[in-house]
Amino acid sequence: MSTEILNEPPKSRFQRISNLLLAGCLGVMAVAVFVNVVLRYGFGSGLPASEELSRLLFVWMVFIGATAAYPAGEHMAFTSLVGALRSRPRALMLMTLLIRCLVLLACGLIAWGAWQQVAVGLDSYSVVLGYPVALLPLPAFLCAVAIGLMALGEIIRRTPLDLGFEAKVE
Repeated sequence: MSTEILNEPPKSRFQRISNLLLAGCLGVMAVAVFVNVVLRYGFGSGLPASEELSRLLFVWMVFIGATAAYPAGEHMAFTSLVGALRSRPRALMLMTLLIRCLVLLACGLIAWGAWQQVAVGLDSYSVVLGYPVALLPLPAFLCAVAIGLMALGEIIRRTPLDLGFEAKVE
């Protein structure tokens, strides 16, 4: 067992709000599903709204988590090629720029497609809860915009690529 003390940097306001939203979504989902299971098996009837609410909260939770993971550098990364460029700073910076431009392109495509789904869903309402169906693709749009803005900020500030784990090659 290691006696090393992990000093975690203080969390930003964005991280704290994201964690609070994630915990809230997970808590409401857990209670809704638990109550639904108890009612179904204990009393022979469930809450139809439970499934719809859980699905909506799960979608929001996934995209809140994806947005929160980007600035923390917690998205999956294959660092074998980029790690090999550590000894060539100019090539590493060009690769970093290419990677961030590809992130911007992907965010643009996701945002465009999600916005089309939001527009289609504005006139439709869920069967049980009656919320606008546009609330399902909306977190994908917001996530893509947020990550795109963060990537653009990293390009403008010329933030070096975080290889993580002391740049070990995978």
